[in-house]
Amino acid sequence: MARSMIQRRQDAERERIEAYEATLRACARRAQSPSPLSDAIAAVRVGLSSFVLRDPGEWRPQLKTRDPARLKVAAARYLFARYPVPAPLEEIWSAPAGLEASEARERKRWYLVAAQGGSLYKECARDLLSRKEVHAFLNPPVALSFEAALWQAIARSYTDDLGVALRIARSKVAATPRTPKAHAFWREVARFFCLHPLPLEAIDDLCDFLSARFRADRRYSLKGRAPASLQRQMRDWHRELAQLDQIRRMAQRHAGAQARRPATDGKPSDGGRWPGAALADWSWQPSAKEARHRREEILVVQLKTGADLIAESRAMHHCVSGYAYKCLTGNASIWSLRRRAAGAVERLLTIELDRQHVAVQIRGLANRLARPEEEAMLKRWAKARGVILR
Repeated sequence: MARSMIQRRQDAERERIEAYEATLRACARRAQSPSPLSDAIAAVRVGLSSFVLRDPGEWRPQLKTRDPARLKVAAARYLFARYPVPAPLEEIWSAPAGLEASEARERKRWYLVAAQGGSLYKECARDLLSRKEVHAFLNPPVALSFEAALWQAIARSYTDDLGVALRIARSKVAATPRTPKAHAFWREVARFFCLHPLPLEAIDDLCDFLSARFRADRRYSLKGRAPASLQRQMRDWHRELAQLDQIRRMAQRHAGAQARRPATDGKPSDGGRWPGAALADWSWQPSAKEARHRREEILVVQLKTGADLIAESRAMHHCVSGYAYKCLTGNASIWSLRRRAAGAVERLLTIELDRQHVAVQIRGLANRLARPEEEAMLKRWAKARGVILR
């Protein structure tokens, strides 16, 4: 039976509405951004598809969080893990800043071997750790980073004192390179501090001296040395730095104003100049009740030239002028906490940050530790700039 004109119009109108709604649905699908879960899966499986054990499309995590770092850890567990993996190995999925690509690949390899039931000692760690040390690395006594877990495992092979081992793991020893020659030297250093326990601050101070000695002489060894002799040599080293400072200033005076002018071609000048960390300087004006002086201002400024380091070292009577190489290579940034009032500036503390903006060393005049009032200032700065204080 032929349809009436009214029916044909109604059918045509319905088809137009359905086509319009279909177009809207297609546009909505294209505009919809990927979910946090799919982002986490995609980020974790890059370059590792051959190790995937489960279908990514079936992942239904029972997590309330949408924090990208935690989702990546959960995604890695789902995709790759047959067995539980300790936190130091899972740290790699939280995307720690500052890791070189080769180091990130190596840590992922360690994770995959442990997660899929392989022998971490045979496949990854035999050049760094003994079997006993691998066991200690996989079973840390407290929450530790990858580097700290590695060095507490090494230290525990030389001492039964867990406190001493953890002190070494939290010291500058844990931030040393893992090339074969360097690792052998710093293993010897860890053994030395196990046999001769020292406070964390003393270990860090000696690490600076030992690092300089090892850079200057790759055959340098701690065999036959004692803490007292090392500390005496360290004091001599500080005096040598002061002498080098004096020589540099004399050379600058003789070279004239042209040599002291900052370089404009992006290369280090004679005094040394570097870009520094991507953190802005900071200032804070305490309230009238908190301030020690009228119109007082607290500053934290980054030192970006060799002249700045020398001036800081000279004023504070410590060895920060020896950190120019670390700053030039981007492995550290040096900051100065200062108080400005009544037209005068008082230097309070010198701070060393690593690539991840973690404070690895804080020293005042003549290497004294921070006072409670100064620690409160540092906490304000750290909160404002995302710095991590140990």
